Amino acid sequence: MNIIKKVIDLGDGRTIEIETGKLAKQADGSVVIKMGDTMLLATVVSSKEAKEGVDFLPLSVDYQEKYAATGRIPGGFLRREARLSDYEVLISRLVDRALRPMFPSDYHADTQVMISLISADKDIMPDALAGLAASAALSVSDIPFNGPISEVRVAKVDGKLVINPTLTQLQTATLEFIVAGNEHDINMVEGEGAEIQEPELVEAIKFAHAAIKVQCLAQKELTIEVGKTEKRVYSHEHSNDELEKAIYAATYDKVYAIAGEASGKDERGAKFKAVRDEYIATLGEIDDITKFLAKKYYHDVEYDAIRNLVLDEGKRLDGRKTTEVRPIWSEVGYLPAAHGSAVFTRGETQSLTSVTLGAKDDEQMIDGAFINGYQKFLLHYNFPGFSTGEVRPNRGAGRREIGHGNLAMRSLKRVLPAEDANPYTIRIVSDILESNGSSSMATVCAGTLALMDAGIKITNPVSGIAMGLITNEMGTKYAILSDILGDEDHLGDMDFKVTGTKNGIVAVQMDLKINGLSWEVLTNALNQAKDGRLHILGEMAKTMSAPREDYKPHAPRIVTIRIDKEFIGAVIGPGGKIIQEMQRETGATISIEEVGNQGVVQIFADNKDAIDKAVTRIKNIASKPEVGEIYEGKVKSIMPFGAFVEIMPGKDGLLHISEIDHKRIETMDGIFEVGDEVRVKLLDVDKQGKLKLSRKVLLPKPEAAQ
Repeated sequence: MNIIKKVIDLGDGRTIEIETGKLAKQADGSVVIKMGDTMLLATVVSSKEAKEGVDFLPLSVDYQEKYAATGRIPGGFLRREARLSDYEVLISRLVDRALRPMFPSDYHADTQVMISLISADKDIMPDALAGLAASAALSVSDIPFNGPISEVRVAKVDGKLVINPTLTQLQTATLEFIVAGNEHDINMVEGEGAEIQEPELVEAIKFAHAAIKVQCLAQKELTIEVGKTEKRVYSHEHSNDELEKAIYAATYDKVYAIAGEASGKDERGAKFKAVRDEYIATLGEIDDITKFLAKKYYHDVEYDAIRNLVLDEGKRLDGRKTTEVRPIWSEVGYLPAAHGSAVFTRGETQSLTSVTLGAKDDEQMIDGAFINGYQKFLLHYNFPGFSTGEVRPNRGAGRREIGHGNLAMRSLKRVLPAEDANPYTIRIVSDILESNGSSSMATVCAGTLALMDAGIKITNPVSGIAMGLITNEMGTKYAILSDILGDEDHLGDMDFKVTGTKNGIVAVQMDLKINGLSWEVLTNALNQAKDGRLHILGEMAKTMSAPREDYKPHAPRIVTIRIDKEFIGAVIGPGGKIIQEMQRETGATISIEEVGNQGVVQIFADNKDAIDKAVTRIKNIASKPEVGEIYEGKVKSIMPFGAFVEIMPGKDGLLHISEIDHKRIETMDGIFEVGDEVRVKLLDVDKQGKLKLSRKVLLPKPEAAQ
């Protein structure tokens, strides 16, 4: 074995170690990243040739956590690692977004990056190391790659910026971002903040980039030591310079003119297609390769013409100014049976969003190797084919849906009321009905309105906006676009989504497709995003500016009561018998958990009568009998000398024959039946804890004999 190691000093006594040459040597490249007891194995394999007709990079990135890494056995029936969890998908997306722009544009071979968590330190988060691991594996391979890159997490803890903070430190962080880039530029940012200001975000990104530069330098040194500075030779694209020039000459002016007409998406798309088809028809009988190249070169014409229109004339495809946001309309309460709902439409992007309020039992169980537990705020984002006029089967949420939903979830969770002020499990579902532009930002806006419609006391409304950037080749001219269209996203150099309240930023997601973005341009983009965000908040306020005073009449209610710890077992009963019986008889859902020296009981029902019945029964169980109190008891057994009456679950008292009525009763025959309900008063509790009950003291006294 030829084992080579590099050590990266984080500057505060912590180190990251990169090792290659020991594991997975048949992969094109493999490394092990170690920080503390956390270890990641990253491998990369790329096919030697590209498939015919492929003009993109077929890159797949999979991050998976091995349960053995944390000394756990997977849950479920199979008891083995299965499909990637949402958390693993999100980390895979972070790495993919950082790597993809760094491959040569003409490299089209199938490429697979696999990252496995093989050992875990419970306080060192592995997601911040995954990008470094993937890039290092590429760096020690012969796969063409314009890297290296790295990813770090930057957080502000106690007012100070920290690189790759511990899980404990993150609990009190006011901002937290994963930042990726190479030694010269950043190319990906994702994270959240507690209503932070734009300069604070720029400062955090700069701080992260300084750490990224150090990690990239270490990878370059590793590449030299391994001897992989020479990459494989490839040829994945056909070319036809004459055809390319002919297409530009014949179609550029037509495309430029159509782009400047300010037409709608469908009309514009039809006109662009007509120009392309008209030109291809002039070529006569052509082979498949020539037809493929013609379509490719025509796409390049569209790319250049639309970008030049923006840079030269300041015109956008739909005629808007660069800072202008499309028309907005919204409506709340659209779904009468939902607990909260909203429709938010911005231009040709529309979200129908609902809010459902659930009980503690509705919390989602997270069963991951590194992160496990429960969460009571869920946001699900759906993107059906009809939203873009496509025929596409519905096969459940893909990586895109998971990623966009996570961005919206990050944004809205920041404004939810404190946990002790919100007893509900909240589920938001955003169904995208139309899409031409950022539907994740529409989800944030619709989610805010739906939460307020449901009566959830959010701290501030949140809106979101997607920003774009177009630059010339020299970087001397640029245009920042507010509220980008789908075409502008595809043809632009940056996709920058910012969400926030009137007070500051709560979440950011940025992807860059170019090198050399200056801090000045980034700052200008953030400031322009702020203006757009505040404009959208103003439009939303016209529909609803604050949460409803109360929940909807048909929304379920939750009552929380606290009982002494010693009564938890009595409320639950043997094998859950008592609590199940209460739920069955009252119609309420009851949950109980031990918190400190108390039991916290939640009673959940959609009608007050059910809640009142459950509360009464629980209080009876969790209370000690008090002399002088009146109880609604149940006859449990009958004796010659009286009846034993249960006044609280598990607490029986003697109703002596002499205490049943003012008149003398000779025998118990026919007086009561087992199960009869009887109203009694507790007269006394003796030294042995026996209860003495009376019924007659509650009956009117007969008139004195004449």
